[in-house]
Amino acid sequence: MNEFDFIAALRKLAHHPAARGLADDCAVLEVGNETLVLTHDALVEGVHYLPSQDLADVAWKLVSANLSDLAAKGAEPVGVLLGAMLGDGDARFLAGLEEVLAEYDVPLLGGDTVAAPEGAARAFGLTAIGRASATPVPSRSGARPGDGVYLCGSVGAAMIGLEDIRGGAGDSSASLAYRRPRPLLAEGRALAPLVSAMMDVSDGLLLDARRMAEASGVTFQIDSDAVPLSAPEERREEALRWGDDYALLFTAEPRSEWPVAIARIGTVGEANWTPLLIDGEAPSPDDALGYRHEG
Repeated sequence: MNEFDFIAALRKLAHHPAARGLADDCAVLEVGNETLVLTHDALVEGVHYLPSQDLADVAWKLVSANLSDLAAKGAEPVGVLLGAMLGDGDARFLAGLEEVLAEYDVPLLGGDTVAAPEGAARAFGLTAIGRASATPVPSRSGARPGDGVYLCGSVGAAMIGLEDIRGGAGDSSASLAYRRPRPLLAEGRALAPLVSAMMDVSDGLLLDARRMAEASGVTFQIDSDAVPLSAPEERREEALRWGDDYALLFTAEPRSEWPVAIARIGTVGEANWTPLLIDGEAPSPDDALGYRHEG
């Protein structure tokens, strides 16, 4: 069963309104006068990070990836719960965890640990809890025809960073974007009251743009040359399909001033035969557009 089929089956079980039909990156739970935002992500050795990587960097990325989901909801982090598979390098993992939690002033609230069977790939999971700073909390599904499509951040830096690591420069400044991404928490809080839809770019800009367009029942018309790039220009096409950049993709009514640096990268159109147009052309059905989990 691949990821698409598995999630489709899970949707039949996710009846609570907070789950948003499992069509979003976070759950949004009303508790008294508070609106809580909850998300969970996992990193698996050999899939999301290289076995040779410093586990301090893995801990940083695990927390940052989850905080990036909160950023896309304009949420302020409240705390995290950790799930860790124990093994070689645990001290380095703890050192990185301490660094990233201190960097973002996020408390560790609890979690669980298990021993890794000999030879098994390691896996780490994290649940992040946030408090909404604006309501309604942005979702993937609010984009409207006539909105602009915008990006806060850039794409391509993680692609270059991973190549540096594979080339043996595991602690280079260029590899930092892949090893220790920085969630755009302040930017997300500033944008949340202004957007019609928002999500973070984790699996590739084009793939995530199509997901947002499908969730909203519209067509995104993307101008690829307008996308901010942190990679050589000749690699633009690759960078648009690369994940792990954790920029914020959002739609909103066009305006003359924004509270943070953003770039307009397209327009939301009426629903068409395709949810995504790239420079006026629909992508090939064989184009994965970004990273997918296949079973």
